[in-house]
Amino acid sequence: MNNLAGYFIEHKVTSWLVTLLLGIGGMIAFLELGRLEDPAFTIKTAIVTAQYPGASPQQVEEEVTYPLENAIQQLPYIDKIRSISSNGLSQITVDIQSTYGPDDLPQIWDELRRKVNDLTPRLPPGVKAPVVNDDFGDVFGVWLNISGPGYSYQELRDFADLLRRELVLVPGVGKVALNGTLQEEVQIEISRTKMTALGIAPDQVFGILQSQNVVSNAGSVRVGSEYIRLHPTGEFSQVAELERVLISEPGATQLIYLGDIATIRRGFAEIPSNLYRYNGERALALGVSFAPKVNVVNAGHAVLARLAELDGERPAGMHIDTFYNQAVEVDASVQSFVLNFLASVVIVVGILLIFMGARSGLLIGLILALTVLGSFVFMKLWGIELQRISLGALVIALGMLVDNAIVVVEGILVGLQRGQSKLQAANAIVKQTAMPLLGATVIAVLAFAPIGLSSDATGEYCYSLFQVLLISLMLSWVTAITITPFFCALLFKEQIANGESADNDPYKGVIFVLYRKLLDFCMRYRAATLLLLAGLLVVAIAGFGMVRQSFFPPSNTPMFFADIWLPQGTDIRDTEAAVEAAEKIILADPRVDRAVSTIGRGAMRFILTYDPEKTYANYAQVLIRTHRQEDILPLIDALDQQLPEALPNITLKFRQLMLGPGGGAKIEARFSGADPAVLRQLGYQAQQILHNDIVATGVMHDWRNRTKVIRPQLDEAQARSTGINKSELDQVLLTNFSGMQVGLYRDGTRMLPIITRPPAGERLDASQMNNLQVWSPALRAYIPVSQVVSQFVTEWEDPLVMRRNRHRTLTVMADPSIISGQTAPQMMARVQQQIEAIELPAGYTFEWGGELENSQKAQTAVFGALPLGFLVMFIITVLLFDSFRQASVIWITVPLAIIGVTAGFLLTGIPFGFMALLGFLSLSGMLIKNGIVLVDEINLQLASGKDPFDCVVDAAVSRVRPVSMAALTTILGMAPLLGDAFFQSMAVVIMFGLAAATILTLVVVPVLFTLFHGIKPQLQTA
Repeated sequence: MNNLAGYFIEHKVTSWLVTLLLGIGGMIAFLELGRLEDPAFTIKTAIVTAQYPGASPQQVEEEVTYPLENAIQQLPYIDKIRSISSNGLSQITVDIQSTYGPDDLPQIWDELRRKVNDLTPRLPPGVKAPVVNDDFGDVFGVWLNISGPGYSYQELRDFADLLRRELVLVPGVGKVALNGTLQEEVQIEISRTKMTALGIAPDQVFGILQSQNVVSNAGSVRVGSEYIRLHPTGEFSQVAELERVLISEPGATQLIYLGDIATIRRGFAEIPSNLYRYNGERALALGVSFAPKVNVVNAGHAVLARLAELDGERPAGMHIDTFYNQAVEVDASVQSFVLNFLASVVIVVGILLIFMGARSGLLIGLILALTVLGSFVFMKLWGIELQRISLGALVIALGMLVDNAIVVVEGILVGLQRGQSKLQAANAIVKQTAMPLLGATVIAVLAFAPIGLSSDATGEYCYSLFQVLLISLMLSWVTAITITPFFCALLFKEQIANGESADNDPYKGVIFVLYRKLLDFCMRYRAATLLLLAGLLVVAIAGFGMVRQSFFPPSNTPMFFADIWLPQGTDIRDTEAAVEAAEKIILADPRVDRAVSTIGRGAMRFILTYDPEKTYANYAQVLIRTHRQEDILPLIDALDQQLPEALPNITLKFRQLMLGPGGGAKIEARFSGADPAVLRQLGYQAQQILHNDIVATGVMHDWRNRTKVIRPQLDEAQARSTGINKSELDQVLLTNFSGMQVGLYRDGTRMLPIITRPPAGERLDASQMNNLQVWSPALRAYIPVSQVVSQFVTEWEDPLVMRRNRHRTLTVMADPSIISGQTAPQMMARVQQQIEAIELPAGYTFEWGGELENSQKAQTAVFGALPLGFLVMFIITVLLFDSFRQASVIWITVPLAIIGVTAGFLLTGIPFGFMALLGFLSLSGMLIKNGIVLVDEINLQLASGKDPFDCVVDAAVSRVRPVSMAALTTILGMAPLLGDAFFQSMAVVIMFGLAAATILTLVVVPVLFTLFHGIKPQLQTA
């Protein structure tokens, strides 16, 4: 380090080469960096689904969910298992521990599949093979809606299939998914009247259909030297061929064909599982996801270009409407951040020009630009994309990037004023400050280490913040001690003021004089100074209790969601009717730009932080885009009054698009135990408490209301005498009301189910169940179902059985009203004690979920790495000065930042969130860095042999400009982030905390230094 500055001053070619590499290389890297909206974080979740047709929720739980959970739980990677057992369906959500990264997941999913597949043969007969879906986290960043008045579903589907085939070939596209599709099927509507009149047994028809269209091996035959395959005809190549299937008994004189008793056609399932609507019309949703590590903006533009080329294939009147385009959003986000960044650069350079003069300001501005451009080079090498977190990190770093350069430039200026040559001044300041600045920079980086070392999803989401700050801050130290002296030698004159000597005092300015007087006063009255600061600190800590809390803020995207829940057991077609009524109200409002509705389950994951709801026929979600972000709250306020009036039987909840990981309700109270009735009673008590809160909305529990089930009472004796068993009764009921699958029709690459049912005119409703006819094998004739069913009894059942970590768990959910402006912690403070006071029976447990749990997990992950990070920071501080006392002087000043932080949040009203917590950790690094610069100068002054008291004062005065400039550039450089929802809480912490702490540090560090080292004021006049 002794002659590093001199080397770069004397070797101009090397210096220019480094400058060009950083500048030009950085510009090229910036253009080639991938672009995303949010940083990629792994959704460590898979869903295991298993169908058990005809089983009750309790049967599904006991016979399918329970054994599957036990098998899955054996994996050592499991964090938690959640399951939903409903009629004929088990949905198990498997969450992997946060310590496992994306590279571990493929192996984990393979082991999960093996566990599930090994268990499958031991599941009850009738259970279909479980399916493991580990693509749960795929993000479909381009969301297109295909609709057209007057077009049939098949016509929409044909065009959507064309788009899917073409778009998946676009470079950069990973997957293309089609949502809102209906199951195509071959429908055979068999007349019950004709079946009864002809005496044809249903099993006879079903058996023929099943065996006729089966692929089976007919073998091969040797003909001469050839071995020729045999392949008989008989398979169906057209749906019309089914009409010519002979169904009369072998040897019968009267030939009866299927077409004589049935109408056969291709159609779609009568009861859909998921529907999409766009601006009030039925639609299909086409989702495009991008391949990893691509530039989303370029790939998105390529998709749009291909769509434009395919526009000629679009039928007239059919529309392709974009609801969400990640490429456009990312482009706008990057441009916004670039503008924020440029604004910060202008602010920082402007401050430098004002306070350090034109040459110094431009020089440090140049070094700042080269450092930022150089950071892009290393971001490219490290595979870091431009996205919300990495761009925000650059803005955060911006003010700190000039700190090291300011110290070096300040030192060279002072040296030149004292008569040194440029080479001497540069070598002297670099030799003096290189190691302290390195230590201070490493400490500033380590302050962000808890983010980088956090194993939680939130830590993974914010990891690029640590990466970018590590790159940029370390690069700022390198440029400060290498090319900064080089440019100083180019721009500064050998003598700033001719004729001035080395004894000239460069600190005669008004600010320096006033500061010297203040510092002298505080050092003489140390006890009063420290007591005053302690009092301010106590007041600030007490005032912090008044600061609003939150986890992550809502997005700036002009979008919100309306979740609509109808009573459990509602037919999905009635849910769609309710959505149609809601859409008319929503779309009539001029503030609404467009709206998409998804019915039956949540939408496809179109951004990483969106958490789609699982499959429920009584659920719908309307995703609403407004013209302006400012329209959201007034619109929610209006809809919150209009929708419940028009649809009084719905449960309505509004949600905003959130930034950061999370999902679900903000307040969740979980009760676990064995008896559903007890769980419902406990949940009812919690619901009443939440209903009574003034801002609670969307209060419900996840077991929903109990539903009816019709139980035909089989007369065993009568059924046995007629040869009818329960399975045959189930078959009759299924065929007559829902339709029964009896085979598969092969249509090229697709396999269509063959569904048999009566014609619409003969399909009975519940009131005519006694009119059903059932085939009696013993009598060889149809008989009324009332001969084998004594009565039809209506009972109540739990339609959903929710489990968490293999225990039945009922979760009561609520959210604070968005228009109230209150946060979840504010609402939690009012209800927490009341809910926790609910008396739990023996064997039952309670825990909190929601935002409280998510926040605690994220904070635990960060604070888990905090002790190690702070220990390393403290050790570095001790090693820099070889003194515990001096390190303690610096660290004692860190809590003083709370004074400014509390004042900042109370003044702005912005909630203290997770990013504010990270900001506070980073703030500690900035303060320690300033303290190191100040204490290092004190030690240098003491080494000169002057009076100790004068040394402390002179050292503090000499560091006012670099410390204040570093703080000022950081504070004002953060100002543009106050308008960014994600970073504004962090900006408040750093701006207000650093402002207060810097002022106090310039006083407290000298005061504590004299106190700890026994330096007394009287020595000044001795």
